[in-house]
Amino acid sequence: MRDTRDSSRDQGRRRFLATAGAIGAAGIAGCSGLLGDDSSDNEPSEPSDSPVGQIGSGREGRDAPDGVSMSEMPALEGELTVYSGRGEFLVGDLVNYIDDLYDDFDLTMRYGGSTDLVNQIINEGDGSPSDVFYSVNSGALGAIADEGRAAALDEDILDMVRSEFHTDEWIGTSGRARAVPYNTDEYSAEDIPDDIMVYPDEFDGDLGWAPSYGSCQAFVTAMRLIEGEEATREWLQGVLDAGITEYPNEFAACEGIADGEIDAAFTNHYYIQRVIDGNPNASIATAFTSGDAGAVFNVAGAAVVDTATDATLANNFVRHLLSAEAQDYFARSTFEYPLVPDVDPIGDLPSIDELDVPDIDLTQLSDLETTVDLMRDVGVL
Repeated sequence: MRDTRDSSRDQGRRRFLATAGAIGAAGIAGCSGLLGDDSSDNEPSEPSDSPVGQIGSGREGRDAPDGVSMSEMPALEGELTVYSGRGEFLVGDLVNYIDDLYDDFDLTMRYGGSTDLVNQIINEGDGSPSDVFYSVNSGALGAIADEGRAAALDEDILDMVRSEFHTDEWIGTSGRARAVPYNTDEYSAEDIPDDIMVYPDEFDGDLGWAPSYGSCQAFVTAMRLIEGEEATREWLQGVLDAGITEYPNEFAACEGIADGEIDAAFTNHYYIQRVIDGNPNASIATAFTSGDAGAVFNVAGAAVVDTATDATLANNFVRHLLSAEAQDYFARSTFEYPLVPDVDPIGDLPSIDELDVPDIDLTQLSDLETTVDLMRDVGVL
């Protein structure tokens, strides 16, 4: 059921954005096996002859990206330890590529959950071996900064992305939009509400989500900040009463849509693309809500830990995550939004400017504890 407040312009926008998930194999197919497979052991490809090489799998017809190439950045020399809340199956090819570029660079990656790594850095204190913290979301980056454990980044690094995607202490390296994937065998784009708050009452299909997932909790945090705690409590109770299905992660929720288990879900946009990458004919497409918590645009990003042995090396590693090669990798291989303006997202995803995101300070999403307490109180967790 459509919100009666929608204008014809909104409906046209809806039809356009819905194509992001419905495009066939030409724009999406061809991804390497590293997506959705923790056991992936793909090696990075050799640099191409072009000024900007591709890392990992290519995308047929995609030109070499704009932006600043790694070859134009300061060489990496010395030892560096990165605590990564981003999984190895997602970023392993990228960091291996960077490591292999430099003979005098010794990179140690320690993978774990972003929240767990925040706590580890805090507990390790001045003795932390971590030089860079690479997080899956801005909330964890904000938590490190709030604890005074993030050093100021070099000004020229901050200038590489828009102001809303960084603070003085951390910077976004790739982005993800909240989305509403839906089953195209059961619903058309016009059937999908673009107001997140009406779903408990106005969507007549079966919903799914992954409430224990950090991205979902950040989404609920945004709702709490925008709508208030009481309205969020009512929304949570409403989706529970509607019989929402819980999944272990948001990729599984999108697979549930494609398999006909549920009709729609609340996820990050790229999980839909990954389902389609595995099955271009999957019955799933992407819808977006407008200006509310369901449309939050969050970022993965990096911070230099205040105890970094070599702050210059740490800053230069972060700089490499914003290189043309790395930004193109995020677009092609993880289906995220590049944050450097000169690199486009893959396929027919709308640009960041075409998304109707809410006006919210991403640093506020670090207050997950209050959200988790609320979700537990309602019985979600």
